[in-house]
Amino acid sequence: MVTRPAGARSSHRRPAAARLRGARGLVGWLFVAPALAFYAVFVLRPIALTFQYSLYEWDGIGPSTWVGLANFGKVFTDPDLYDSLINAVKLIVFFSAIPVLLGLAIAATIRRIAESRLALVARTVLFLPQVIPLVAAGIAWSWLLASTGVINQLLSLVGLGGVTRAWLGDFSTALPAVGMIGAWVLLGLCTLLLLAGMSKIDPALYEAARLDGAGPWREFVSITVPSLRQEIAVCVTVTVIAALASFDIIYISTQGGPGNTTMVPGLQIYYLAFSEREVGMASALALVLMVLVIACALPIQWFTKEGDR
Repeated sequence: MVTRPAGARSSHRRPAAARLRGARGLVGWLFVAPALAFYAVFVLRPIALTFQYSLYEWDGIGPSTWVGLANFGKVFTDPDLYDSLINAVKLIVFFSAIPVLLGLAIAATIRRIAESRLALVARTVLFLPQVIPLVAAGIAWSWLLASTGVINQLLSLVGLGGVTRAWLGDFSTALPAVGMIGAWVLLGLCTLLLLAGMSKIDPALYEAARLDGAGPWREFVSITVPSLRQEIAVCVTVTVIAALASFDIIYISTQGGPGNTTMVPGLQIYYLAFSEREVGMASALALVLMVLVIACALPIQWFTKEGDR
Protein backbone atom coordinates (compact mmCIF):
# COMPACT_ATOMS: atom_id res chain seq x y z
CA MET A 1 0.00 0.00 0.00
CA VAL A 2 1.35 3.38 -1.00
CA THR A 3 0.99 6.15 1.59
CA ARG A 4 1.30 9.83 0.92
CA PRO A 5 3.63 11.95 2.97
CA ALA A 6 1.98 14.00 5.73
CA GLY A 7 3.17 17.20 4.10
CA ALA A 8 1.42 16.27 0.84
CA ARG A 9 -1.88 15.71 2.65
CA SER A 10 -1.67 19.06 4.50
CA SER A 11 -0.71 20.91 1.34
CA HIS A 12 -3.74 19.33 -0.36
CA ARG A 13 -6.04 20.52 2.41
CA ARG A 14 -4.85 24.14 2.35
CA PRO A 15 -6.27 25.04 -1.09
CA ALA A 16 -9.57 23.39 -0.12
CA ALA A 17 -9.74 25.40 3.11
CA ALA A 18 -8.84 28.57 1.23
CA ARG A 19 -11.61 27.89 -1.31
CA LEU A 20 -14.08 27.29 1.50
CA ARG A 21 -13.17 30.58 3.17
CA GLY A 22 -13.45 32.36 -0.17
CA ALA A 23 -16.89 30.87 -0.77
CA ARG A 24 -18.05 31.93 2.68
CA GLY A 25 -16.72 35.43 2.10
CA LEU A 26 -18.56 35.63 -1.22
CA VAL A 27 -21.80 34.52 0.42
CA GLY A 28 -21.30 37.16 3.11
CA TRP A 29 -20.86 39.89 0.49
CA LEU A 30 -24.00 38.68 -1.27
CA PHE A 31 -25.98 39.18 1.93
CA VAL A 32 -24.50 42.65 2.43
CA ALA A 33 -24.87 43.72 -1.21
CA PRO A 34 -28.54 44.90 -1.00
CA ALA A 35 -27.76 47.11 2.00
CA LEU A 36 -24.64 48.48 0.31
CA ALA A 37 -26.58 49.21 -2.87
CA PHE A 38 -29.32 50.96 -0.90
CA TYR A 39 -26.71 53.00 1.01
CA ALA A 40 -24.88 53.94 -2.19
CA VAL A 41 -28.04 55.04 -3.99
CA PHE A 42 -29.76 56.90 -1.17
CA VAL A 43 -26.80 58.22 0.86
CA LEU A 44 -23.52 58.34 -1.05
CA ARG A 45 -25.01 59.46 -4.36
CA PRO A 46 -26.98 62.41 -2.84
CA ILE A 47 -23.85 63.52 -0.96
CA ALA A 48 -21.83 63.42 -4.18
CA LEU A 49 -24.53 65.38 -6.05
CA THR A 50 -24.73 67.92 -3.23
CA PHE A 51 -20.99 68.49 -3.50
CA GLN A 52 -21.33 68.87 -7.26
CA TYR A 53 -24.14 71.44 -6.91
CA SER A 54 -22.14 73.37 -4.29
CA LEU A 55 -19.53 74.22 -6.91
CA TYR A 56 -22.06 76.05 -9.09
CA GLU A 57 -24.37 79.03 -8.94
CA TRP A 58 -27.68 77.50 -9.95
CA ASP A 59 -31.36 78.29 -9.50
CA GLY A 60 -32.41 74.64 -9.90
CA ILE A 61 -33.94 75.14 -13.35
CA GLY A 62 -31.82 77.18 -15.74
CA PRO A 63 -28.16 76.87 -16.73
CA SER A 64 -25.56 76.76 -13.97
CA THR A 65 -22.38 78.81 -13.57
CA TRP A 66 -19.15 77.39 -12.19
CA VAL A 67 -18.03 79.27 -9.06
CA GLY A 68 -15.68 76.73 -7.47
CA LEU A 69 -15.41 77.07 -3.69
CA ALA A 70 -16.95 80.55 -3.61
CA ASN A 71 -20.16 79.23 -2.07
CA PHE A 72 -18.23 77.73 0.85
CA GLY A 73 -16.43 81.03 1.40
CA LYS A 74 -19.75 82.83 1.52
CA VAL A 75 -21.05 80.45 4.20
CA PHE A 76 -18.41 81.80 6.61
CA THR A 77 -18.48 85.43 5.47
CA ASP A 78 -22.21 86.06 5.06
CA PRO A 79 -23.49 87.10 8.53
CA ASP A 80 -26.88 85.43 8.06
CA LEU A 81 -25.40 82.08 7.09
CA TYR A 82 -22.66 82.17 9.72
CA ASP A 83 -25.09 83.20 12.47
CA SER A 84 -27.32 80.23 11.65
CA LEU A 85 -24.39 77.92 12.41
CA ILE A 86 -23.74 79.77 15.69
CA ASN A 87 -27.41 79.43 16.66
CA ALA A 88 -27.24 75.68 16.06
CA VAL A 89 -24.19 75.43 18.31
CA LYS A 90 -26.00 77.42 21.02
CA LEU A 91 -28.94 75.02 20.85
CA ILE A 92 -26.62 72.18 21.91
CA VAL A 93 -26.81 73.56 25.47
CA PHE A 94 -30.61 73.16 25.48
CA PHE A 95 -30.99 70.08 23.29
CA SER A 96 -28.10 68.12 24.82
CA ALA A 97 -26.81 69.39 28.16
CA ILE A 98 -30.20 69.92 29.83
CA PRO A 99 -31.82 66.60 28.76
CA VAL A 100 -28.74 64.53 29.65
CA LEU A 101 -28.09 66.13 33.05
CA LEU A 102 -31.75 66.29 34.02
CA GLY A 103 -32.29 62.80 32.60
CA LEU A 104 -29.55 61.44 34.85
CA ALA A 105 -31.21 62.93 37.93
CA ILE A 106 -34.70 61.74 36.95
CA ALA A 107 -33.51 58.25 35.99
CA ALA A 108 -31.68 57.89 39.32
CA THR A 109 -34.84 58.95 41.17
CA ILE A 110 -37.07 56.56 39.21
CA ARG A 111 -34.63 53.70 39.87
CA ARG A 112 -35.01 54.23 43.61
CA ILE A 113 -38.81 53.97 43.39
CA ALA A 114 -38.84 51.35 40.61
CA GLU A 115 -41.40 49.15 42.36
CA SER A 116 -44.01 51.88 42.82
CA ARG A 117 -46.78 52.89 40.42
CA LEU A 118 -45.38 56.39 40.36
CA ALA A 119 -42.31 55.10 38.50
CA LEU A 120 -44.48 53.59 35.76
CA VAL A 121 -46.49 56.80 35.42
CA ALA A 122 -43.30 58.88 35.30
CA ARG A 123 -41.79 56.74 32.54
CA THR A 124 -44.98 56.98 30.50
CA VAL A 125 -45.34 60.75 30.89
CA LEU A 126 -41.67 61.40 30.12
CA PHE A 127 -41.77 59.31 26.94
CA LEU A 128 -44.93 60.97 25.57
CA PRO A 129 -42.97 63.69 23.66
CA GLN A 130 -41.35 60.91 21.61
CA VAL A 131 -44.79 59.71 20.51
CA ILE A 132 -46.20 63.14 19.70
CA PRO A 133 -45.23 64.39 16.20
CA LEU A 134 -42.79 67.30 16.37
CA VAL A 135 -45.15 69.43 14.28
CA ALA A 136 -47.91 68.96 16.85
CA ALA A 137 -45.46 69.68 19.68
CA GLY A 138 -44.34 72.89 17.96
CA ILE A 139 -47.93 74.08 17.51
CA ALA A 140 -48.83 73.26 21.12
CA TRP A 141 -45.81 75.09 22.52
CA SER A 142 -46.50 78.07 20.25
CA TRP A 143 -49.90 78.39 21.94
CA LEU A 144 -48.41 77.92 25.41
CA LEU A 145 -45.69 80.54 24.89
CA ALA A 146 -47.85 83.12 23.12
CA SER A 147 -48.42 86.52 24.71
CA THR A 148 -51.87 85.33 25.89
CA GLY A 149 -50.79 81.72 26.38
CA VAL A 150 -50.97 79.52 29.46
CA ILE A 151 -47.39 80.30 30.55
CA ASN A 152 -48.04 84.04 30.75
CA GLN A 153 -51.39 83.50 32.44
CA LEU A 154 -49.76 81.38 35.15
CA LEU A 155 -47.02 83.99 35.65
CA SER A 156 -49.65 86.68 36.05
CA LEU A 157 -51.54 84.58 38.59
CA VAL A 158 -48.48 84.28 40.83
CA GLY A 159 -47.71 88.01 40.61
CA LEU A 160 -45.03 87.87 37.90
CA GLY A 161 -46.99 89.70 35.25
CA GLY A 162 -44.05 92.06 34.72
CA VAL A 163 -41.95 89.34 33.12
CA THR A 164 -44.63 88.12 30.71
CA ARG A 165 -43.89 88.52 27.02
CA ALA A 166 -44.32 86.80 23.67
CA TRP A 167 -41.55 84.33 24.41
CA LEU A 168 -41.16 83.15 20.83
CA GLY A 169 -41.47 86.67 19.44
CA ASP A 170 -38.96 88.45 21.65
CA PHE A 171 -35.42 88.85 20.29
CA SER A 172 -33.85 88.02 23.66
CA THR A 173 -35.95 84.96 24.54
CA ALA A 174 -36.85 83.35 21.20
CA LEU A 175 -33.80 81.08 20.93
CA PRO A 176 -33.88 79.94 24.59
CA ALA A 177 -37.64 79.30 24.26
CA VAL A 178 -37.07 77.11 21.20
CA GLY A 179 -34.25 75.40 23.07
CA MET A 180 -36.54 74.57 26.00
CA ILE A 181 -39.02 72.99 23.58
CA GLY A 182 -36.22 70.81 22.23
CA ALA A 183 -35.12 69.93 25.76
CA TRP A 184 -38.68 68.87 26.61
CA VAL A 185 -38.85 66.66 23.50
CA LEU A 186 -35.51 64.94 24.15
CA LEU A 187 -35.73 64.59 27.94
CA GLY A 188 -37.87 61.44 27.84
CA LEU A 189 -35.58 59.67 25.37
CA CYS A 190 -32.47 60.42 27.44
CA THR A 191 -34.19 59.39 30.68
CA LEU A 192 -35.31 56.01 29.33
CA LEU A 193 -31.91 55.28 27.77
CA LEU A 194 -30.17 56.08 31.04
CA LEU A 195 -32.74 54.16 33.05
CA ALA A 196 -32.15 51.10 30.85
CA GLY A 197 -28.43 51.46 31.49
CA MET A 198 -28.97 51.67 35.24
CA SER A 199 -30.93 48.41 35.20
CA LYS A 200 -27.74 46.62 34.05
CA ILE A 201 -25.61 47.84 36.98
CA ASP A 202 -24.85 45.09 39.49
CA PRO A 203 -26.81 45.80 42.74
CA ALA A 204 -23.88 44.35 44.68
CA LEU A 205 -21.89 47.48 43.85
CA TYR A 206 -24.44 49.65 45.64
CA GLU A 207 -24.59 47.27 48.60
CA ALA A 208 -20.80 47.36 48.94
CA ALA A 209 -20.85 51.16 48.75
CA ARG A 210 -23.48 51.39 51.50
CA LEU A 211 -21.42 49.07 53.69
CA ASP A 212 -18.52 51.46 53.23
CA GLY A 213 -20.72 54.34 54.39
CA ALA A 214 -21.41 55.91 50.99
CA GLY A 215 -24.52 58.07 50.70
CA PRO A 216 -26.86 58.49 47.70
CA TRP A 217 -24.71 61.26 46.17
CA ARG A 218 -21.49 59.23 46.46
CA GLU A 219 -23.23 56.19 44.94
CA PHE A 220 -24.45 58.35 42.06
CA VAL A 221 -21.05 59.91 41.36
CA SER A 222 -18.84 56.86 41.96
CA ILE A 223 -21.00 54.02 40.62
CA THR A 224 -23.95 55.19 38.54
CA VAL A 225 -22.31 57.79 36.29
CA PRO A 226 -19.14 55.77 35.47
CA SER A 227 -21.27 52.71 34.69
CA LEU A 228 -23.36 54.72 32.21
CA ARG A 229 -20.49 55.83 29.99
CA GLN A 230 -21.89 54.17 26.86
CA GLU A 231 -25.47 55.30 27.49
CA ILE A 232 -24.38 58.88 28.15
CA ALA A 233 -22.34 58.85 24.95
CA VAL A 234 -25.39 57.69 22.98
CA CYS A 235 -27.57 60.38 24.56
CA VAL A 236 -25.04 63.13 23.90
CA THR A 237 -24.51 62.00 20.30
CA VAL A 238 -28.22 61.82 19.51
CA THR A 239 -29.05 65.16 21.15
CA VAL A 240 -26.10 67.02 19.62
CA ILE A 241 -27.13 65.82 16.16
CA ALA A 242 -30.72 66.85 16.92
CA ALA A 243 -29.53 70.35 17.88
CA LEU A 244 -27.36 70.84 14.79
CA ALA A 245 -29.93 69.36 12.40
CA SER A 246 -33.00 70.95 14.02
CA PHE A 247 -35.76 72.01 11.63
CA ASP A 248 -39.29 70.88 12.53
CA ILE A 249 -39.80 72.67 15.82
CA ILE A 250 -38.23 75.92 14.66
CA TYR A 251 -40.10 75.97 11.36
CA ILE A 252 -43.44 75.52 13.12
CA SER A 253 -42.83 77.79 16.11
CA THR A 254 -40.80 80.74 14.79
CA GLN A 255 -39.84 80.10 11.14
CA GLY A 256 -36.43 81.51 12.02
CA GLY A 257 -37.71 84.75 13.52
CA PRO A 258 -37.93 87.25 14.99
CA GLY A 259 -35.40 88.57 12.51
CA ASN A 260 -32.93 85.73 12.23
CA THR A 261 -32.52 85.08 15.95
CA THR A 262 -33.71 81.46 15.67
CA MET A 263 -32.47 80.75 12.16
CA VAL A 264 -30.60 77.42 12.01
CA PRO A 265 -28.77 75.72 9.11
CA GLY A 266 -31.57 73.24 8.37
CA LEU A 267 -34.11 76.03 7.97
CA GLN A 268 -31.65 78.25 6.12
CA ILE A 269 -30.96 75.45 3.62
CA TYR A 270 -34.71 75.10 3.03
CA TYR A 271 -35.15 78.82 2.40
CA LEU A 272 -32.09 79.05 0.14
CA ALA A 273 -33.11 76.08 -2.00
CA PHE A 274 -36.87 76.55 -2.30
CA SER A 275 -37.54 80.25 -1.66
CA GLU A 276 -34.46 82.07 -2.91
CA ARG A 277 -33.60 79.46 -5.59
CA GLU A 278 -29.92 79.37 -4.60
CA VAL A 279 -29.33 75.64 -4.90
CA GLY A 280 -25.54 75.95 -4.97
CA MET A 281 -25.42 77.98 -1.77
CA ALA A 282 -27.89 75.64 -0.06
CA SER A 283 -25.75 72.65 -1.05
CA ALA A 284 -22.60 74.28 0.32
CA LEU A 285 -24.30 75.04 3.64
CA ALA A 286 -25.63 71.47 3.78
CA LEU A 287 -22.12 70.07 3.37
CA VAL A 288 -20.73 72.41 6.03
CA LEU A 289 -23.51 71.25 8.36
CA MET A 290 -22.68 67.60 7.62
CA VAL A 291 -19.01 68.20 8.45
CA LEU A 292 -20.00 70.03 11.64
CA VAL A 293 -22.19 67.11 12.74
CA ILE A 294 -19.40 64.61 12.08
CA ALA A 295 -16.86 66.83 13.84
CA CYS A 296 -19.06 66.90 16.94
CA ALA A 297 -20.12 63.24 16.92
CA LEU A 298 -16.79 61.53 16.24
CA PRO A 299 -14.91 62.94 19.27
CA ILE A 300 -17.73 61.80 21.55
CA GLN A 301 -17.42 58.25 20.23
CA TRP A 302 -13.63 58.39 20.38
CA PHE A 303 -13.55 59.57 23.99
CA THR A 304 -16.03 56.87 24.93
CA LYS A 305 -13.89 54.12 23.41
CA GLU A 306 -10.75 55.54 25.01
CA GLY A 307 -12.44 55.54 28.41
CA ASP A 308 -13.44 51.87 28.08
CA ARG A 309 -9.87 50.71 27.51
